[in-house]
Amino acid sequence: MRSVPRLVFTDAEAGALEFPSAHSRSFNYFEPLRLRATVYEDVTVDVQPDPERYLTQGWVYGFAKGPGGYPKEWTALKSSDWHRFRDPNEEWEQTIYRNNARLVREIEQVIAAAKSEGAFDQWSPGWERVVERQVGAWMHAEHGLGMHVFLPAQRDAPTNMINNAISVNSMHKLRIAQDLALYNLEVADARDGFDGGAHLAVWDSDPVWLRVRENVELLTAVRDWAEAVVATNLAFEPLVGELFRSQFVMSTAAANGDFVTPLVMNVAESDFDRDLNYTTILLGDLVADKQYGQENAGVLAGWLAKWIPRSLETARALEPIWGLPEHGGIGFADALSRTRARTQLILDDLKIPRPKELEA
Repeated sequence: MRSVPRLVFTDAEAGALEFPSAHSRSFNYFEPLRLRATVYEDVTVDVQPDPERYLTQGWVYGFAKGPGGYPKEWTALKSSDWHRFRDPNEEWEQTIYRNNARLVREIEQVIAAAKSEGAFDQWSPGWERVVERQVGAWMHAEHGLGMHVFLPAQRDAPTNMINNAISVNSMHKLRIAQDLALYNLEVADARDGFDGGAHLAVWDSDPVWLRVRENVELLTAVRDWAEAVVATNLAFEPLVGELFRSQFVMSTAAANGDFVTPLVMNVAESDFDRDLNYTTILLGDLVADKQYGQENAGVLAGWLAKWIPRSLETARALEPIWGLPEHGGIGFADALSRTRARTQLILDDLKIPRPKELEA
């Protein structure tokens, strides 16, 4: 006779608990925002485990000499329920590939059409220098933000819903950096005098770009994942990114015979609109949190009091490039005024106090 261990049943297992829709034919561990869960919610919500919700045994893994899982202490912000956030863009694996593939195809088609029609030959000589040096340098800023700001931040976020949104933000930045690098090669192939490597020296040592590089490098050093997102998407992006992409390149290119580069930059602007969308929803919920809202508003105000003045200094350092094209677009003062006004509206909607520097 073999000795077989006797089965012992306890109520310690997660399966002994009752969850939302536990008695429904359509079972979910979470409460959907609407009557029925969307595909985004089904494949995203609670994919990342949390012992405060379902795992009675605690974290099943941990870090050497550190906490296990995804500690809430990795950000100064607090929430009564981190799992409440839903990405308004509803990004999940299928949408990520579909949207990025569509944008890459759009850019490829535009470039192919421009080459076949000789559109690159219509550029003014001075604008060629702007694209090879200034537009080329911008790819380094995008790559730095994607690889060294958003990529680390998404790992530290406490729920799968939040780190999915930040991951897509990272991919947007990396993809537009790649788009600009490939565009640089295409223009070098289409125009004989175009120096495809000039952007390296500009990013490395041009005085106009040193402040941009410094700002990006400082952002990469932020260890609080939420501060990294706030400092980038509420300070650097609207005050520096949109200033360069929209108020300079997209405003000036057509006057210099270039109808292609603005289309590439427009894709980056569209990406930022989506990234700003999830950022404002996430922060708006944290500011409205009944338990921690007032404390969170103070933390956010402190972060922005540090990063908005720095971004404004970076923006003003770019003023000399407005004088480089032969035919100008909107003036620098008006361009900066527009980006400042947009940033003010974003903060007002979030009910976060404006730093005094933003009013000047």
